[in-house]
Amino acid sequence: MNSIGLVECKNVSKGIVVTDEMLKSAGITLLSSGAVCPGKYVTIVGGELSAIKASVDHAKVVAEDALIETFVIGNLGKNVIEAVHGVVDVKEKRSFGIIETFTAASAIRAADAAVKSGYIELIEVRVARGMAGKCFVSMTGDVSDVRAAVEAGARIAADEGVLINTEVIANPHEELWNAIL
Repeated sequence: MNSIGLVECKNVSKGIVVTDEMLKSAGITLLSSGAVCPGKYVTIVGGELSAIKASVDHAKVVAEDALIETFVIGNLGKNVIEAVHGVVDVKEKRSFGIIETFTAASAIRAADAAVKSGYIELIEVRVARGMAGKCFVSMTGDVSDVRAAVEAGARIAADEGVLINTEVIANPHEELWNAIL
């Protein structure tokens, strides 16, 4: 599945209603749905691109003023969904890069841009769980690829005004890798 849609709501109760309405409105698959800090609700769906678009459009109507952000990506980069779910198996630990944002949608879009910009492996896309609403994308690869990927992802978040910070570590200490992975 390489097409996804995301809806981010300001509150949990409206987020649950929006998710239910999305699932009832189109032939989509629920990939992730739940409360994130600070009391927001994020839903990610997959399926056929047209069904996802219809579902997200319906969510905008249902969410009303509780809507923070939505997106639809038709050709999602490799392993982005796995990184959101924290199930990526990192094969080789090389340089390390991180992009930190304020919204779930921007973190996923940044991860998508990062993967498409160079040869990197995503480690994780942490979506506002236990971090006061902040999100981050972490990756590994050759230092030049990681720098390019971090820059590409950071541009997405910066253009939206939600970039917090970026960092690249050329040769992380082994104990740091143990803490990250």
